[in-house]
Amino acid sequence: MELASYAMEAGNSRGRRYPEPPHPYRNNYARDRDRVIHSRAFRRLEAKTQVFTTRYSDHFRNRLTHTLEVAQIARTVAGALHLNADLAEALALVHDIGHPPFGHAGERKLDELLRPHGDSFDHNLQALRIVEQLEQRYLDFPGINLTFEVREGIVKHSRDYDAAQYPALAEYLLDQRPPIEAQLIDFVDEIAYNTADLDDGYEAKVLDIETICRAVPLFARFHEEVERSHPQAIEKLKFNEAAKRLLDHLVTALIENTRAAVAASGVQTVEDVRRAPRRLAGFPASLAAENAGLKKFLLSRLYNHPTIVGDREQSVEALAQLFDLYVAHPEAMPKSYAELAHRAPRHRVVCDYIAGMTDHFLLRQHAELLGASSARSM
Repeated sequence: MELASYAMEAGNSRGRRYPEPPHPYRNNYARDRDRVIHSRAFRRLEAKTQVFTTRYSDHFRNRLTHTLEVAQIARTVAGALHLNADLAEALALVHDIGHPPFGHAGERKLDELLRPHGDSFDHNLQALRIVEQLEQRYLDFPGINLTFEVREGIVKHSRDYDAAQYPALAEYLLDQRPPIEAQLIDFVDEIAYNTADLDDGYEAKVLDIETICRAVPLFARFHEEVERSHPQAIEKLKFNEAAKRLLDHLVTALIENTRAAVAASGVQTVEDVRRAPRRLAGFPASLAAENAGLKKFLLSRLYNHPTIVGDREQSVEALAQLFDLYVAHPEAMPKSYAELAHRAPRHRVVCDYIAGMTDHFLLRQHAELLGASSARSM
C-alpha cells in the first residue's frame, strides 16, 4: 500500500541511538515491533492486571491481551489512513510495557512511594527506561535500541511533556507534535479498553445489560438494534453483537475524523504534522462527549466496584510493604539489584525491580519475605 505523504516512512527514520546496519528484509519499524515482542518486559504483561486480578478470575483480559487488541486496532486505523502500520503496531505493542503490577492502582502507589524521595513514577517514562536501559538482550548496547520515532512515541503518544520540567527528555522534540501514527495510539488504546472492560464487567456479572443501557446511550442504541433484529437470541450473544458494533463505530469515527482533520489542516509532510498547532488524530466532538460518558460509567460502576476495589487495595498494600522492605534491606533483592542499589539511587532501583514484577511474583515475594500469614490476611 502506498503511504500518505504525511505518513512516517521507515526509510526516513532518524535512526537508532546506536547505529546498526539495515536488515535485508525487515524495515526499521518492523524490527522494532519484533524486538518489543521478544523482550522479557513484553512477556511479563501476560501476568499483569488489566482490571480483574487473577485472584478474581483468570478468564478476563490481562495487560498482554489488552495490548494485542490495541495493536490490532492500531494496524486497522493506520491502514485505513494510509499511515505506516508497522510503526503504529510497534507503538501499540510497546505502549504498556512500563506498567507495574496491579494496573493503574500499582502505578499510583509507586508514584506515591517515590514522592518522598523527590521522584515520581509514570508508566510511559518507565517504558522508555526499559527499552533504553533495563532490558538487556544485546552485546553492543543497553536496552533494545529502538528507532527514534518509537522511543518518541512512547513518551508522547498520550500527553505532552513540558520541556522545562523534563529536561532529560529534550531529545524527543517536546515542542513538536509526534507523527500521526503516535497520535493515534492513545485513542485506539481507549477504544480497546472501554469496550473490553464493558465485556469483562458483563462477563463477571459486575455489570448488567439494563444498567449499561441506562447509563451509556451509545451502547444502548446498538443493543436496541440487535434486540429488534434478533429478539430470540441468547442474551450474551446479543451483548457481544452490540459491543462489536460499538467498537466498530468508535474505530470508524476515529478514522473519519482524523482523515477530515488532516485534510483541513493542509499538512503534506511529517514535518508539517510536527509543526501543526494541535494534534490531528481524535474523535469528533460529539462522540468524544459520549465516550467520556462511557469512561465515567466504567469508573463509577466497574473500576470502583467494592469487589475490585478490595482486591486492588490488598494487592497494592503488598506492593508498598515490599517497597519499604527493599529500601531498608536492598540485600533482599537479587544480587544485581542489590549491588546497583549501592551505586544508584536506592529508591529508583527498588522501583525498577518492583515495576518489572508480575502480579503473581510480587505476591509470592511478599509471602516469602514478609510471612505467609501476612499474605493470607490480604
